[in-house]
Amino acid sequence: MLDRYARQLIDPPLNLMGRGLAARGISADAVTLIGLALGLFAALLIALGQFGWALVPLLASRLADGLDGAVARATQKTDFGGYLDIAADFLFYGAIPMAFVLYDPATNGAAGAFLLASFYFNGTSFLGYAILAEKHGHKTDLQGQKTLYYSNGLLEGTETIVFFLLLCLFETFFAPLAWLFGSLCFATAILRILAAKRIYTD
Repeated sequence: MLDRYARQLIDPPLNLMGRGLAARGISADAVTLIGLALGLFAALLIALGQFGWALVPLLASRLADGLDGAVARATQKTDFGGYLDIAADFLFYGAIPMAFVLYDPATNGAAGAFLLASFYFNGTSFLGYAILAEKHGHKTDLQGQKTLYYSNGLLEGTETIVFFLLLCLFETFFAPLAWLFGSLCFATAILRILAAKRIYTD
């Protein structure tokens, strides 16, 4: 819901930084993999109970997630690059909740499982919608220039990043926050499916 507004603020500086990285011969795929490594390191720190320290690589990983697209725009966008980016994003989004479960399985296990199920369902609805949009030749750049069709929803990347930051800052509230956010993820997926039914029913 907030991605289109966030892109207006962050795209200009990201594009500037992306051109600088591209000029130094750094590829978009390399930035994607660096961002994933940082995100997984943040998850490791969370699993070890180092929530404050986890904020640094978590934020750095999201910076890299924006920079890879900027580097690609400054050089050459590829279908594989877009594919790698979305795969890395989904792994990151799953690793953070899993880390909280590993940190305290007894307290966070049920809520973490619910949250991961909502991510799985929401991700499936997102990718399925992208396939339908591609099949029908639909395009959008409201969330920036993407390889895949990015359908909007109640929760998008910006909201998820804010949610992860809140989890690290208020880790004792993981369970109620996870139940709430997971419910909104389920609602997002259901609304996306209803939109697909309205648009793509022949």
